[in-house]
Order: sequence, then structure tokens, then C-alpha cells
Amino acid sequence: MEPVTLITGGSTGIGAATARALLKQGHRVAVTGRDVDKLAAFAASAGAGERLLTITGDTSDEHDVAAAVRHVVDVWGRLDNVIANAGFSLPGTLESHVPEDMRAMVLTNVLGPALLVRETLPHLRESKGRIVIIGSVAGVRNTPGNLYSVTKWAAHALAENTRLLVGKDGIGVTVVAPGVVDTPFWDKRGGTPEQAPAMTADQIADTIVFAVNQPAGVDINHITMRPTGQLG
Repeated sequence: MEPVTLITGGSTGIGAATARALLKQGHRVAVTGRDVDKLAAFAASAGAGERLLTITGDTSDEHDVAAAVRHVVDVWGRLDNVIANAGFSLPGTLESHVPEDMRAMVLTNVLGPALLVRETLPHLRESKGRIVIIGSVAGVRNTPGNLYSVTKWAAHALAENTRLLVGKDGIGVTVVAPGVVDTPFWDKRGGTPEQAPAMTADQIADTIVFAVNQPAGVDINHITMRPTGQLG
């Protein structure tokens, strides 16, 4: 039986690279996103036919998350892995952020993964599946006024308290915490930092797949990745 994986924020960047890697490995993959056009472009480029589902929705909306999970299970009858990848950062610091934007970032980066975990646990208990939460080096290292960092610390905490909740059920939980990655994530921040070393989305995807592929009884809990030369 081909495993089934659901990825939030899967139309570009790390999510899309992970979807491609898992499709290549034989998974059936569902990706969610808020932009219909980006999802359509990804589906066209992936060329995976019926082994790929694209689902429009907001990862911070409980109804959208529930509908996405229900759709995947209705179509494929199971769910083996979930990857909480959707997230974004804001330029500047908390002093300069607009409160409405702050709220949106907290909801997407913290509530979103929590909703995904909540909705998928019944299915993952059946499959003894795996949860991967995409964190960040910002979630282990503070910088001045970095509210994004606050959200990633929270995401890392979510992964650990979820592990404590579901380890007895045979569900694996992993945080993958990248440093600088050259993806569209940086678009809202003026682009990837100049002259900074950066990893590729494919490199992060390979690490996510490594975590997903661990044998039963083995749980990789936290992987921090930096490009060689990233000091922070």
C-alpha cells in the first residue's frame, strides 16, 4: 500500500520540494495552500496525476484544516504522514510590525500546526504514522525583537509535547529546524540575505524524507540544519 502524506504550504519552497521527493519515492501526496494559481502550477510541474491532491485552504482556519484532512482520507482511505510546513515571517521587528500582521503570523505558525496535529491524530494512531513540524534555527536562537522566533519556539514546544502525548501510540514526531534556505520564504523580507550561505529546499526535503523513512520503533525528534558558514 502506497503511503499517504499531507503537507501544508506545499505549493512552493520546502513543501513543494518535499512533495516531489515523496512522490518520487512512491507516496501519494496531498498539498495545501492558499493560492489556487500556485497550487495549479505545482500540480502541472509535478506531473504526478492521481497520486497528487492539491487542496486550497488556510492552515490557520480549523474548518479548512478539517476539510483537507477529511478530503485526503475520503480519497485515499488512510493517512500515514503529516508535514506542518506552512509558515511565514515579517520584515523588521516586533516594534515595527502591524498588530494585524503579527496576529496572522502567530495563527499560521503556531495555531496552524496545532490544528493539523489535532485533526490528524486519529488517523495517525491507526497507521502508526509520523508528524514532521518545520521549525527554524530561529526556534533555538533568539535575535532582537524577532516575533517569528517566538512562533518557532512555540512550534518546537508543540512538537515535544505532542511527542509526549502520542509516543505510546507508535507515532513519531520530528522537528526539522533549518537555517537560511533559498526559497520564496524570503520574498516578504526583501530576499535571501546578501552574501549569506544558504541551503536549498531540496536539501531540507531530503532531511524530512530521512525522518519519515525511519523504521518502526525509531523516532528522530529534532534536527537542526545550517549551511556551512552560517554563524547564527
